[in-house]
Amino acid sequence: MKLADLTNRAGEWLRGNGPMSEIVISSRIRLARNVAGVPFLAKATRVQRQELENRVRDTLLAAPILPQTLYVDLENAPDIDRQLLVERHLISKQHAAGEGARGVAIGEDETISIMINEEDHLRIQVMRSGLQLDEAWEQINALDDMLEPKLDFAFHARFGYLTACPTNLGTGIRVSVMLHLPALKLTGEIEKVFRAAKDLRLAVRGLYGEGTEATGDFYQISNQTTLGKTEAEIISEFRHLVIPRIIDYERHARRSLLDDRTIALDDKIGRALGILRSARLMASEEVLFLLSHLRMGVHMGRVKDIDISTINELFLLTQPAHLQKILGRKLEGDVRRAARADFIRQKLKAN
Repeated sequence: MKLADLTNRAGEWLRGNGPMSEIVISSRIRLARNVAGVPFLAKATRVQRQELENRVRDTLLAAPILPQTLYVDLENAPDIDRQLLVERHLISKQHAAGEGARGVAIGEDETISIMINEEDHLRIQVMRSGLQLDEAWEQINALDDMLEPKLDFAFHARFGYLTACPTNLGTGIRVSVMLHLPALKLTGEIEKVFRAAKDLRLAVRGLYGEGTEATGDFYQISNQTTLGKTEAEIISEFRHLVIPRIIDYERHARRSLLDDRTIALDDKIGRALGILRSARLMASEEVLFLLSHLRMGVHMGRVKDIDISTINELFLLTQPAHLQKILGRKLEGDVRRAARADFIRQKLKAN
């Protein structure tokens, strides 16, 4: 598998074929791990970082852990390739912008990615389309069990897995569910999500995680602490309490729009579709918001002639790095905005 193989298809987080995928875009579980006897990255020398990256890379490629593994050397990768991986949620913005020896190993179907030398020595990630937290946990737990004897993770009898950030101490787990909540945003009830998250000590972030805004009505809900609860308890809370509550909020908001604001709803969806089909210059953030309304329209039965798979692909393929990769040239300013608008018109025309 090559990096170019990823460019023309939707990633796992936008496949749209998992349970409750009309609202739950993806489920992700991430484990923070560090190798015993090696300094945390903030204290590691350049040589130590390089030696660690070589060791982990060789371990991943030698073991039958990730089928058809793609390994990307991020230190030497072009900026556009790093941005492509961020857009596909396979690495973090922090990892893309970092310095020194670092890399990422990606499984063939993109459900697994392992970041090396991000904030911790390893950030192991499993991502599934829709609400599949139990399946993601089963997969990542097996992967963790395979890697631990080969790499000897740093562990303390009292504090659990040792991590660079104290909030990750203990299990080292981060559970994150990405939700599409356009109706709550349109009805002005999105504060319900923020209040519920605050009550349960959860974080609400935007499309690309920490430090990003909720572009396109995408919201990531994740746990903030890992110490004092087991992995099963954290996942169960998400699976049976947190996410069902937010799904109910969004479904109720969609019903309210249909019952009480039908004309306004159809106007919002129709304007989005009209702009996407006719605009000649389009910025990526504008596209995300318009596609968000169109996606809602398809799932609510207000748009009949566009496949949801086309919308999901457009969410990803119109992002800056993907668009430039597809068209095979560097694009900036109005040239990029014009190319994006043309790409969207062609896609919608072919649908």
